[in-house]
Amino acid sequence: MSAINDLIAQIEDEGLRQRIDAEVKRLLKQKKFGLVFEEHQPDGLMEGPIYPSLQVLDQVQNAPDKALWHALIEADNFYALQLLAYLYPGMVDCIYIDPPYNTGARDWKYNNDYVDSADQYRHSKWLSMMKRRLLLAKKLLNPRDSVLIVTIDEKEYLHLGCLLEEMFPEARIQMVNIIINKNGVSRSNAFKRSEEYAFFVMFGESGPVEMETSTYSPFIDEEQDNSEDHVRWEWLLRGGSNSLRTDRPNLFYPIYIDESSRTIKQLGQPIPLSVDRRTVPDIEGLRTLWPLRTDGTEATWRMQPSSLQKRIDKGFVRIGAYDQKKDRYSILYIADVQEERINKGDIVITGKRADGSVIVEYANSKKSIPTTVWGGSLFSAAEYGSKIITKVFGDKRFQFPKSFYATKLTIAPFVANKPNALIIDFFAGSGTTLHAVNLLNAEDGGNRRCIMVTNNEVSEQEAKTLTKQGFKPGDEEWERLGIARYVNWPRTVCSIEGHDVNGLPLKGEYLGTDHRQMKDGFAANCVFFKLNFLDKRQVALGRQFHELLPILWMKAGGEGPCPQLDNEEIPQQLILPENRFAVLTDEKAFTPFMESVIEYRKIRMVYLVVDSDSMYREMARCFPNQQTCQLYRDYLDNFRINQTR
Repeated sequence: MSAINDLIAQIEDEGLRQRIDAEVKRLLKQKKFGLVFEEHQPDGLMEGPIYPSLQVLDQVQNAPDKALWHALIEADNFYALQLLAYLYPGMVDCIYIDPPYNTGARDWKYNNDYVDSADQYRHSKWLSMMKRRLLLAKKLLNPRDSVLIVTIDEKEYLHLGCLLEEMFPEARIQMVNIIINKNGVSRSNAFKRSEEYAFFVMFGESGPVEMETSTYSPFIDEEQDNSEDHVRWEWLLRGGSNSLRTDRPNLFYPIYIDESSRTIKQLGQPIPLSVDRRTVPDIEGLRTLWPLRTDGTEATWRMQPSSLQKRIDKGFVRIGAYDQKKDRYSILYIADVQEERINKGDIVITGKRADGSVIVEYANSKKSIPTTVWGGSLFSAAEYGSKIITKVFGDKRFQFPKSFYATKLTIAPFVANKPNALIIDFFAGSGTTLHAVNLLNAEDGGNRRCIMVTNNEVSEQEAKTLTKQGFKPGDEEWERLGIARYVNWPRTVCSIEGHDVNGLPLKGEYLGTDHRQMKDGFAANCVFFKLNFLDKRQVALGRQFHELLPILWMKAGGEGPCPQLDNEEIPQQLILPENRFAVLTDEKAFTPFMESVIEYRKIRMVYLVVDSDSMYREMARCFPNQQTCQLYRDYLDNFRINQTR
């Protein structure tokens, strides 16, 4: 519409201009059924084909014995999607994205300008941006069994739903309501908003599997869960009547815990009513817990030290949640009635946590498909989004991060039975998705691989400050404060290695079956790339081999550390068993190359640099057990032909 208005304004005849303007407005009132929007020009994208390469910026390796490597790509996600569509066509199991919500609150840019709520074309700009990227995403998804998940809020959910229906008519689409803030967020002259939405676009046989239903239910208080799905742990602090220190002085005693390991190290003895608890000495290195109510009133524990110690020895006691506001811990235990059910076999012990407490569940625990309304504390963006960011950085350097438990629970119904799933997030932001995938892998021993894409934009305020200081995009001072380098990558490294940005162990534990300590990190590896562009003539002449090597690594499956060559010379052949691929750059070395590939049975991808199609086919026949690729023709032809605008 903006283009038509510009053309109308150029008409010199005022009468004709007014008549055409009126006719256009009349036609616009005749809306079609479905989504109607103006498809804007590409949002600051380069015209013509691009020839991408990947530059290694950094890597973290916390599992040297594992071949699995995740990846973070710093890039405009449109170009990154073009590259990923070349690397993994029809091979992706799950795409999870949390795109800008288009709230008008400086949350995204179009043609390098922020789109605000007063822009009359903001919806069509957003839809144009999304459509171009979803067209590329469609090339990635496995048509036989995969899912596209898109989260959104009320500003664009109607438009997004129509767009998905239009773009993916072959898929089954369902929307889920997710309560992320039970108290709601205030809106001017409107109801408070408590929820956001997730669209699930399911292809082929894809569908959610049965999960622990109570985990998704917004109607259960996790601390006092009394459902049939979870074994209840009781509070050690006595409540109700006859529970004050003056009522039962023999149940008032200190418990000494190690906060780092979250274990009970020692039990004190009951103290007489005449003794002030503040005069009882602490134990160095341990924290003293007394049975105190939230208002400071002295209460009692539910059992004497000797009885409590017996339960500790059995693994029937554990330290519960830490209340940061009140600076206090809860202590939980398995009551007599539950212990009797353990002895009968109604409740089974399935393992032990790192603190020595048992993991228990009902022998006939039921699972089912979750409903379309999710909620509960695990979905809280404040509790498990913002606070996690603060744990890592000590400050809130990223606005509105999602709860990584919410992300884990959103993708889990579709990848729980796919331990080797390939998962992509091309609006990766602060790195929540990789964090969630690592936790999911740790819980069930999976080897799911995650590829994240994010740009390196700085915040609006940082951009103003840097500009005043004389810096511009591309300067090191500017780039180091971008989201990829300042937020996503440090979070990725810290979560994998188990420390904050200052090198101190992360405090707390992950909620789940094994109560994993955050300081233990994850057995995972990740490489950090920046996407660059190559000159196709230099590629055709074989002069960009070093720049293309990371792409060859990713196309071969991304196993083992990404290879980098110190020598500037291009080798005649490159055999990389750890990475499971090999490259022949000089056809004169074909015979020894073929013998080496056959010798190393791990090789599954063979790249052959040869100009002649007939010669390539003849060489390829010598590798019946490997996938082959003709360089550099395959690469050049792909990006010359497969452009999406």
